Amino acid sequence: MEALAAATEEQLTQIPEIGPKIAASIVQYFSSEQARSLLQKLGMAGVRMRQEKAPATAGGLTLAGKQFVLTGTLSSLTRDEAEGLIKQWGGRVASSVSKKTNYLVVGQDPGSKYDKAVSLSVPILDEDAFRRLAGL
Repeated sequence: MEALAAATEEQLTQIPEIGPKIAASIVQYFSSEQARSLLQKLGMAGVRMRQEKAPATAGGLTLAGKQFVLTGTLSSLTRDEAEGLIKQWGGRVASSVSKKTNYLVVGQDPGSKYDKAVSLSVPILDEDAFRRLAGL
């Protein structure tokens, strides 16, 4: 919550589905005395407003605004776990590779998504590189 309250309009527009108007509204709200007072009261009432495990970047979402496609079998994460991490840290998961894909995460026995990523020059991450990028 503190990171959201301190975020700039530029940082907020990096989050999918948040455009300039919404970002401006969020910044305006959190700059009000009413919002600061409410956050303080919630904190004093015991409401936990911090992530249990924060992303590995300072002051932002690790994978914010990035689109990922997964292919093959990952060895240390299930597909659902990998997708959950991507979404939790601000990224999007797509089912097919396109020009908008920022990264293809490749496990064992990748399919045709790998070939398409190569043809479109999409950066390809093995599982270890994905884990480093995600701060794991």
